[in-house]
Amino acid sequence: MSEQPRGKLKIFMGYAAGVGKTYKMLEEAQDLKARGVDVVVGYFESHGRQDTIAKAEGLELVPRKKIIYRDATFEEMDTEAILARHPQVAAIDEFPHTNIPGSDRLKRWEDVLVLLSDGIEVLTTMNIQHLESLNDQVWHITGVRVRETIPDWVVQRADEVVMIDLTPRALLHRLERGVVYSREKAARAMENFFRESTLVALRELALRQAAHEVEHRAVWGDAPPETDGSGANGKRIHKILVHVTADPRTAMLIRRAKRLSDFLDADCFAVAVQASGDLNTPPESEREALNRHLNFARNIHIETLVLEGEDAATTLVDFARRNEITQIFLVRPPDRRRFALLSRNLVQKIVALAKDMQIVIVSERDRPVAQ
Repeated sequence: MSEQPRGKLKIFMGYAAGVGKTYKMLEEAQDLKARGVDVVVGYFESHGRQDTIAKAEGLELVPRKKIIYRDATFEEMDTEAILARHPQVAAIDEFPHTNIPGSDRLKRWEDVLVLLSDGIEVLTTMNIQHLESLNDQVWHITGVRVRETIPDWVVQRADEVVMIDLTPRALLHRLERGVVYSREKAARAMENFFRESTLVALRELALRQAAHEVEHRAVWGDAPPETDGSGANGKRIHKILVHVTADPRTAMLIRRAKRLSDFLDADCFAVAVQASGDLNTPPESEREALNRHLNFARNIHIETLVLEGEDAATTLVDFARRNEITQIFLVRPPDRRRFALLSRNLVQKIVALAKDMQIVIVSERDRPVAQ
């Protein structure tokens, strides 16, 4: 029996609620239906928007699954029902959604991967702020730490990413007219997340991401060209190393390194150093933090290692040199005066030892105070 071909994934991406992602997804579903394609709506949220509700009319909707959690009943997408129905295409809203406890999978994007592996094509929607590598930038812009994120590798697997654009002024006009939310909710939104300056910054972020998607797909096509790692194609081969510690800012460091590695099409390693060579010896709180950061790196498809060594700086730089690392990412020590004074500081030692590599010392940016 031949292997089931993987279904194609198309993402409609925007920068805020109300730009028209769901509408465009349903519009494409209607067009596919008109052309005789077997298409269903696996899940969509209308948020009471009449134009979106109208656009779903005539499309087959797969009934939602009811799940009881803490004596309340919730509705989730019924992945098994979609698999049993097995349409050619399923339209599924809110790609980053977190499922209710008791569901078969934690995230809706994991449900979508199951459908794709069964050969079902999927149309879906998301906003740029849910992309994992942009989490820190979005927090800096909005003051909101987005908890529902999608690993970049999931979005990179998409066969097509369509950016749904609308100027911030046009979006605010839609809010004022009550098209996106009720007028009362819209008024609150415009005092918080939907400030014009915030929307402008998010839109710029989305447009840069769209440009990157276009460039990446234009250069590589379906997959990057194979190389022996020697740089024989005339381009420098980049390799990035992230130093993993128990510092809570390590997650931010990993995100920044991952984003750069994606732009450079570089290998990326997340490396912790322990005298014993494993994570059984540190104190429990430190061990938990290290494991959490290493697991986070694995989840976004970064190779992880725990190196054995008494001297962390020497161990890291030796590993970097053996593996032809070009950039090392480090967290800036929290006290800059101490950083300047202590000659044996880890960061200073690495800088001194790795003069042939680029050292990127990353500090978490403070959010500007609202005027």
